[in-house]
Amino acid sequence: MISVEDWALIRRLVADGVPQRQVAKDLGVGRSTVARALASDRPPKYERAAVVTAFAPFEPLVRQLLAATPDMPATVIAERVGWTGSISWFREHVRRLRPEHVPVDPSDRLTWLPGDAAQCDLWFPPKKIPLEDGSDMLLPVMVITATHSRFMVGRMIPTRHTQDLLLGMWELLQMLGRVPRRLIWDNESGIGRGKRHAEGVGAFTGALATTLVRLKPYDPLLTG
Repeated sequence: MISVEDWALIRRLVADGVPQRQVAKDLGVGRSTVARALASDRPPKYERAAVVTAFAPFEPLVRQLLAATPDMPATVIAERVGWTGSISWFREHVRRLRPEHVPVDPSDRLTWLPGDAAQCDLWFPPKKIPLEDGSDMLLPVMVITATHSRFMVGRMIPTRHTQDLLLGMWELLQMLGRVPRRLIWDNESGIGRGKRHAEGVGAFTGALATTLVRLKPYDPLLTG
């Protein structure tokens, strides 16, 4: 059984136009596995630890090289660590790790392509909102901004809990009318902590064939 991460990766690669046969070859899985991942709108559920992938033994060496030279091409890294498998699958893993080692450049100028990404954030009104029970509460407003056009949609949500954040994203993406390739979040605990997404986030993004990117705290790219 494939991992949730590979299930989401399969759906994103196919959504990007990569043939199913090529995806199966690159990830080292059967074509039937790819077909099942595409047919299922729910992530795989396993009761035991996921099988270690062929890339796992190489990851520490890849991280060392990226720490020293963040812009080193994936083909050069593959040669130096002795990788003999699919270069496209290796390149995908390097692409996943590279942002963790790229130094922050506060003078970077970003160029966003149409449909590439959307920034997700929370905004809090200056006043509390009166509720039906007579109490007042400061409720968050979720905002999604298309990075290319700066078109913005927003909706008030009841809490910052994961389930309300996911429901808010779902409703706002319907208002947006499209699903971007990447959803970019700041350091929001309901979306994830450390290197792990919160429970249900991977299933949500995999079902939509998109990728959720959580930026590091104090990263100036947030203001792109």
